[in-house]
Amino acid sequence: MDTQETTPQDSPAYNAATAIKTSVTVKMFAVGFLVLLMLIPAAALMMLIDERQSRRNEAVAEVSSKWGNMQEITGPVLSIPFTQYVKDPNGQISETTQYVHFLPDELNITGSILPEIRYRGIYRAILYTANLTISGSFAAPDLGQFSIPAKDVQLNRAFVAVGIPDMRGIKETIALKWNTDSLSFDPGIPAPDVAASGVSVRVPVQGQTAKYNFSFNLQLNGSEALEFAPMGKVTTVQLQSPWENPSFDGAFLPDERQVTPNGFTAQWKVLHLNRNYPQQWQGNAYSVAQSTFGVKLIQPIDEYQKTSRAAKYAVMFIMLTFTVFFFVEVLNRKNIHTLQYLLVGAALCIFYLLLLSLTEQIAFDWAYLISGTATVALITAYSGSVFVNRRLTALLFALLLALYLFLYFVLQLQDYALLMGSVGLFAFLAVIMYASRNVDWYNAGKLPGN
Repeated sequence: MDTQETTPQDSPAYNAATAIKTSVTVKMFAVGFLVLLMLIPAAALMMLIDERQSRRNEAVAEVSSKWGNMQEITGPVLSIPFTQYVKDPNGQISETTQYVHFLPDELNITGSILPEIRYRGIYRAILYTANLTISGSFAAPDLGQFSIPAKDVQLNRAFVAVGIPDMRGIKETIALKWNTDSLSFDPGIPAPDVAASGVSVRVPVQGQTAKYNFSFNLQLNGSEALEFAPMGKVTTVQLQSPWENPSFDGAFLPDERQVTPNGFTAQWKVLHLNRNYPQQWQGNAYSVAQSTFGVKLIQPIDEYQKTSRAAKYAVMFIMLTFTVFFFVEVLNRKNIHTLQYLLVGAALCIFYLLLLSLTEQIAFDWAYLISGTATVALITAYSGSVFVNRRLTALLFALLLALYLFLYFVLQLQDYALLMGSVGLFAFLAVIMYASRNVDWYNAGKLPGN
């Protein structure tokens, strides 16, 4: 009896394997899995960006620590010590020194901020030197409202203090003009009720004097920001600087400001009614920290922020590019191996690595142009050998070019980035739906080899 020989191609196992290999549904799930798999390098990229940003911050902090950190001028404050008697539970009476603090009626600050760029390796830090003239007047201190016996008040130890957080920034001696007296500030503040660090000087306070005028010049190094506490009953601040990228920050915005490519000028006027502490108090009853205001000298372009924003679109780019490959595979009956998808996805991820490394060396726009051009050229050249079809290769090139131009446009926006991103995704979905409107997916579900 004749026996019919069967070839491996006729076996049920081979047919099942071929059906799985050429199934559009299986391929669709495989592409979706690859997109999810590419989340791993995308997440690693975000971690790398954060790590490089942390290194930049450490380098900037190191430079700032040797020059002067952010400065916050608090004062001047007139403080008068008095003796307080405290009885403990055992009936023992002990003496302690407490302080009453008086704020000026008028406080006028004028000055300039001269920026300077210093480098630590490839990282740059924005430093400044502030030249300030501080003047104003104190009314005669009214000690009667505190119910302190006159014999306990130590007027001979009254002092004026100015809070300066980073004393390393002081560049010149500070001479105080107190009415007709000329005095010199010393480091340290006897009472840290208002400010933790700074300078102080003893001043003569006499009962018959109704007003104490003061003035002094302050030359101060700092970095990143310069802020002031509105200590006067009326506080005015006028600043000017050649830095063209200021950010006005704190509890109060300037009443007048002008920002040009040549720098900025700003003016503040703050009343005692605008803050939540009085003109005088005892001890540490109030804090002035919540009322500070000033200006930050910001970098015109934060390369890490832009690169981080760009990297957030990595998955979208991979998904859209894989979608094009999938449609080429289905509609043109061209098998594309999973490894080829992975290589294209790797090229898309390396774009962000190139962008990150180049932005540390050159301007962001040039870094984006070089990285984008290299990535588009690489994927287009590789796809040409995969598709073996000039029309499809040109179509992919046009898509990648449009995607990278769209991303660059979105990165230039801040307030409308979400809106433009949503519109772009909607437009791409509309194109996909239009391109696949006539596809019979039941009969299209057979790739070459089936």
